[in-house]
Amino acid sequence: MIKVSKIEQIRRAYYLDGKSMRQISRELHHSRHTIKKALASAEPGRYTLKEAREAPVLGRYKGRIEALLAENERLPRKQRRTGHQIFRVIQKEGYQGSEAGVLHYLWQLRKAKRATKVYLPLEFEPGQDAQVDWGEAEVVLAGEAVTVQLFLMRLSYSRKLFVMAFPSQKQECFLAGHVAAFHYFGGVPGRLSYDNLKTAVKKILIGPERQEQDRFILFRSHYLFESHYCNRNAGHEKGRVEEGVGYGRRNFLSPPPAVTSFEELNARLVEQGQADDGRRVSRQSQTIAEAWEQERPRLRPLPAQDLDICREVTARLNGYSQVEVETNRYSVPTDRAAKTLRVKLYPFEVKIYRPDEAEAIAVHPRCYGQQQDMLEPQHYLPLLAQRPGAFDYARPIRQWRASWPVVYEQLLAELRQRQPGSPGVREFIRVLQLHQQYPAELIEQAVTQALQYHCPHADGVELCLRQLLQPDVSPPPLDLTEHPRLQGLAPQPVSLAHYNQLLPGGDHERQLAA
Repeated sequence: MIKVSKIEQIRRAYYLDGKSMRQISRELHHSRHTIKKALASAEPGRYTLKEAREAPVLGRYKGRIEALLAENERLPRKQRRTGHQIFRVIQKEGYQGSEAGVLHYLWQLRKAKRATKVYLPLEFEPGQDAQVDWGEAEVVLAGEAVTVQLFLMRLSYSRKLFVMAFPSQKQECFLAGHVAAFHYFGGVPGRLSYDNLKTAVKKILIGPERQEQDRFILFRSHYLFESHYCNRNAGHEKGRVEEGVGYGRRNFLSPPPAVTSFEELNARLVEQGQADDGRRVSRQSQTIAEAWEQERPRLRPLPAQDLDICREVTARLNGYSQVEVETNRYSVPTDRAAKTLRVKLYPFEVKIYRPDEAEAIAVHPRCYGQQQDMLEPQHYLPLLAQRPGAFDYARPIRQWRASWPVVYEQLLAELRQRQPGSPGVREFIRVLQLHQQYPAELIEQAVTQALQYHCPHADGVELCLRQLLQPDVSPPPLDLTEHPRLQGLAPQPVSLAHYNQLLPGGDHERQLAA
């Protein structure tokens, strides 16, 4: 193929210098055909391969490679032969060429098979539609690198994005993410679009039909939105939230933030989302916040009361006053225990109820590990009061003792010295039971004061608590504005000497004798 600089040289020689094609051919060593093409157009012609290049080494193995690719289609998607494995197969069959040649041919086959995809540009009315999806991100949580699950909902009109982190993608997390998003947006979109998530879809039927999870149907009925499901392997049908997953991860969580709790992480995500509202999306005439102000009145109103988003199970109490759920054990107060209990699993906590009561008897942070014991020491204090000899060996107390204030140890030692054996331990358990009514920081102050006042017992600690909660207040100064006659009187000093007159031999008796 001739270069553009040579074409210019030919055209100048012919059109400006008046040379003939024969002379140009003799001087520049080009054929007459090349010169004619250069004179016809200043643009160089494109190279086209008339016949496929011969592949003397790979050629006889191309059919075998194509057969192996066809066999790949029948294998599980994650267990298909790689390009390197295909190279090893034909190498054993006599192929002498390079692996790069095989990989290049595989690339050509896939490129020829891959069709160009085009999509329709979509437009939505305000409040009409939103899209939902899950993603993942890395964060440093309480000093440990963990992978969190990101729930995302994006309004299709305004592009306003809501992101919330959860420990898992369980159904209770999925539904709790919806409720938080509805409150964040100030209403409920008319329709929500999903992938075929197991938390919503029980079974995919023919065409657009889906058999949905009962709990999801109940949730949808409460908030009165419509659900729409994408076709299989058609993530582009909800491309706005698909893009939102990567956008949120790059802009809200990069670099991975260090946080102490999910509560702190989600507060950060809300702040980042609100800051993002000032952005103007490409090809849009207004910011996200401006578009949302138009969309918010068109959202459906929230119901008067949110649905209780939890998964409820029944569990039996074991001999250690614990219930087991998802391999983890949660303690129950020993004085409120029952053989069978109701357990409500929320995304971040577990609540335990007696069968006939509406108030929870125990609340624990939810554990997503395996075979962990979640023990609340206060649940075992009533039983320890009956069995004080087990105090030093009870695991809940040993765990608590590793972190409680030093003054607790001082109080326990003082009580054991004054009341040796069980009485001193029982008295200390009474102090620990105050945690059911008062904040831990306040009890620590009260114990410190009780030791300073030399009253190291439960009654002394409780008295100090009351003094901390209700400190002595000095009376306000007496206002004599309305009594001008009394304003000149100064406060009289108090003298206890007047009481001496009432003592035997005092002034009072002498006056009587006279």
